[in-house]
Amino acid sequence: MTEFLDTASGRRIAYDRLAGQGPGVVFLGGFRSDMGGSKAVHLRNWAQETGRAFLRFDYSGHGDSAGMFEEGCIGDWAEDARAVIEALTDGPQVLVGSSMGGWISLLMARDLPHRIAALVTIAAAPDFTERGFWAGFTTEQRAALTAKGRVEMPSEYGTPLVLTRRLIEDGRDHLILDRPLSLPFPVRMLQGTADADVPMSWALDFLDHAEGEDLQLTLVKGADHRFSSPDCLDLIVETIEGLPA
Repeated sequence: MTEFLDTASGRRIAYDRLAGQGPGVVFLGGFRSDMGGSKAVHLRNWAQETGRAFLRFDYSGHGDSAGMFEEGCIGDWAEDARAVIEALTDGPQVLVGSSMGGWISLLMARDLPHRIAALVTIAAAPDFTERGFWAGFTTEQRAALTAKGRVEMPSEYGTPLVLTRRLIEDGRDHLILDRPLSLPFPVRMLQGTADADVPMSWALDFLDHAEGEDLQLTLVKGADHRFSSPDCLDLIVETIEGLPA
């Protein structure tokens, strides 16, 4: 059942929460994804069947939450995540971050380490606005972004993807890989070798950069960015269930 949280920033965030045993699991979705996606739904069903506390939500401008997607940025969406974690969960949580949600989960690790029991990332994309979008822009696209404040990119979904100067500049204020990253809790990274959006090398960079005593990376040969085949969905659950008690 979808409910809504009005945050201190004035944003109305849609969420779905299940009561249950802890530590609770919080799913952090990806860029332009919503809590109706296959991974979020699969985890909700698992949590309901096993009696595990669970929370999924839509960032502002995504899904059923208020706001315009084009007006958002990493800082806004991280703020949304922090608001729902602080308001809707108790004690340390297992954060499951998919793609951009992996970046958001690492920002939570930086800002709310006492509220994190473990991290599970799926095709984590820290710093993707810089390493992916900005690095991939042509000279003309960079000029358009500077002059007009936005650039339209082709999208496999038909409607062009609008990227804004605010998204890029704000992303630079929230980079993860430009400074030490301490992860003092279990971290499990899942990555497909056939991911066309987040290169496998990014997962290796993430693993190399992070500091912690219990970090593991699992590569799944042939898995794409969606990581939503039945085997991949089962692996996500198995990874959560295999975390140290």
